Amino acid sequence: MTAHPTIDLSIVLPVYNEGRNLAPLHHELTDALGPLGCAYEIIAVDDGSSDGSLDVLKSLAEGDPHVRVIEFRRNFGQSACMQAGLDHARGAVVVTMDSDGQNDPADIPALLVEMERGDFDLVGGWRQDRKEPFLTRRLPSMIANALIGRTSRVPLHDRGCSLRAYRSELAKQIRLYGEMHRFIPELASQVGARMSEVPVNDRARRFGRSKYGLSRVPRVLLDLLTVVFLGGYRTRPMQFFGLFGIASGGMGILIGLYLVVAKVVTGIWKGAEAFRAYRVGTSPWLMLSVLLTVLGVQFFMMGLLGELVTRTYHEAQGKRIYAVRRIVEHRKADETDG
Repeated sequence: MTAHPTIDLSIVLPVYNEGRNLAPLHHELTDALGPLGCAYEIIAVDDGSSDGSLDVLKSLAEGDPHVRVIEFRRNFGQSACMQAGLDHARGAVVVTMDSDGQNDPADIPALLVEMERGDFDLVGGWRQDRKEPFLTRRLPSMIANALIGRTSRVPLHDRGCSLRAYRSELAKQIRLYGEMHRFIPELASQVGARMSEVPVNDRARRFGRSKYGLSRVPRVLLDLLTVVFLGGYRTRPMQFFGLFGIASGGMGILIGLYLVVAKVVTGIWKGAEAFRAYRVGTSPWLMLSVLLTVLGVQFFMMGLLGELVTRTYHEAQGKRIYAVRRIVEHRKADETDG
């Protein structure tokens, strides 16, 4: 793994059963990157393909010194592919894209121009004139983008586009697990990354079938909850669980007090016989009061445990609770001479 950039540009390609698409994509990448006049590499991460994709990648690597192949022992998923590519990238700028040919390599220069124009840390692609079915792909994507944007407050139009450019210092800070590759902009936002997006071409898949469908919707929603929690309360879990604890415990105590006061008032106004007849112990409200109070205590305990885990995570591993974008300082004359 590379700590500091040694070349200009890295292209990261997660690959899973895309054997027939790899050679045409490599040809297009060569045509798009050659005129840039920069030192580049193409990192293809094979995610346990079973269709001969690995053989195609090895053949491309033998004929092109720019190609590097990372072979997984088994299928780990797209997030793992992305993380491996980001970890092994040696470029000052890292570009991720799909290996199915739907992302157009000719759009890469536009990402780089936008990055330099606004000094952005991340520039994403915004797919235009999408070639996918409306009901099964485009409509769910539109709904997901709107929901995620409103929840995370990251103002991007297209989170499903894998074509993105990252500065190396940001790429090395991203840590993916599960299926968090869908929320890279949100993860980048947590460390204060400056982001932009540019319109890019969306093309129909040449070969093979898409590996995405409506089945991913529940997983996206669950991952969104995780991202929202990590983004807002990662370093202060007590403030998250404590709010639920206060609400639940407070309601439980209020209901309990109401039952006690109601019984006393009944005895005062209607006499001892009515007081004995008013049975708090059999009231379903008493059970609700106890349940809410116990839940409140549990939420407080979860908050305390979360605080302990957070402190252990940051102190034991030397993690910082901040992220530095750059340091600008005046250089002394004797440091510049000679």
